[in-house]
Amino acid sequence: MKKKMSLLLLLFVFSVASGCSGDKDVAVGEGDTIKVGMNYELSGPVSTYGQSLSAGIELAMEEINNDGGVLGKQIELIKVDNRSDTTEVANVSTRLATKDKVSAILGAATSGNTKAASPAAMENKVPLISASATDDDVTVDSNGNVREYIFKTCFSDSFQGVTMANFAYNDLGVKNVAILFDNTSDYAKGLFSSFEETFSDLGGEVLSKEAYQAKDTDFKAVLTNIKAQNPEVLFVPGYYEEVGLIIRQARELGLDVPILGGDGYDSPKLAEIAGSENLNDVYYSNHYSSMDTASEIVAFREAFQEKYNAEADAFNALGYDLAYFLVDAIDRAGSAEREKIKDAIAATKDFEAITGTLSIDENHNPVKAVTILEVVDGVPTFLKKLEP
Repeated sequence: MKKKMSLLLLLFVFSVASGCSGDKDVAVGEGDTIKVGMNYELSGPVSTYGQSLSAGIELAMEEINNDGGVLGKQIELIKVDNRSDTTEVANVSTRLATKDKVSAILGAATSGNTKAASPAAMENKVPLISASATDDDVTVDSNGNVREYIFKTCFSDSFQGVTMANFAYNDLGVKNVAILFDNTSDYAKGLFSSFEETFSDLGGEVLSKEAYQAKDTDFKAVLTNIKAQNPEVLFVPGYYEEVGLIIRQARELGLDVPILGGDGYDSPKLAEIAGSENLNDVYYSNHYSSMDTASEIVAFREAFQEKYNAEADAFNALGYDLAYFLVDAIDRAGSAEREKIKDAIAATKDFEAITGTLSIDENHNPVKAVTILEVVDGVPTFLKKLEP
């Protein structure tokens, strides 16, 4: 009996060891599906960005899989909530790269969170692509070295700042501005820096520079100081939660000058927070306009409406483009291996996307157009598109 039990135990241990070894030896991309990780802010302070990007990705991947997938395989999405927390972002990135063995990681949504996700991607040599991390140093380190496995499909903060400074000076014809920015956000600081430099170089004057912090709610004192300077324009780079409150409180104080910003304004919650009646004479740079009548954009909007019973916003479009962008790279690579996908992404030229045709430059950033939207009674409306 003892002998029989020992034999059974030995066989059990061998089978477990073999199973573990088998899982470990399966190479990335060689399973029945191609695994793609999603590291997004599905809850927490900037959750509307992550939710919108995820919705766009899932719509695109559903279309791709219904059309036969890529390389004869279906795409398997592994979606994880990073809770808008940088520590959790890093943990999710590690899990997707090691435990889940994904071929690529999509996300995070914000610049700070994408940078938190990058070390694990770099260490495990898995391509990571963000559709919305606009900070200039997402793909390039402080020494100017390109992060080999990190890419983005959105334009950079410096491009947004330069664009909005030119718009203020040349299109609105103003000669002085005040700036109120979130000094806890890499995104806001990047926009602030490039806007200030460009506006000053054009001959404009920055009357005042004031700062706030994420999660602040009372801006009346600083807005009163700004109003006393009599600026022609107020530039407020930041995210929708604070920006909405700033716009509402500025209008309540009688600060009725144009308010300018970047793509952080793009959220359905902006109108809820600011009040639609206060959202006039507000302009911001963005990746996409739902008012574009191009046939492929109309088709995307209709598909999104059918699936979600909602109007598509810019982050939905960015997510949709990101999914097709990755699948295009996998198809050109002819493989779901990480290294080959990374090389194919870097070689992308003239990829036709909903948010504009893009090519990846030597710094792993896209060369693409920027759209300027004007908010009228709380509704973002297309104003103009600027090519790079």
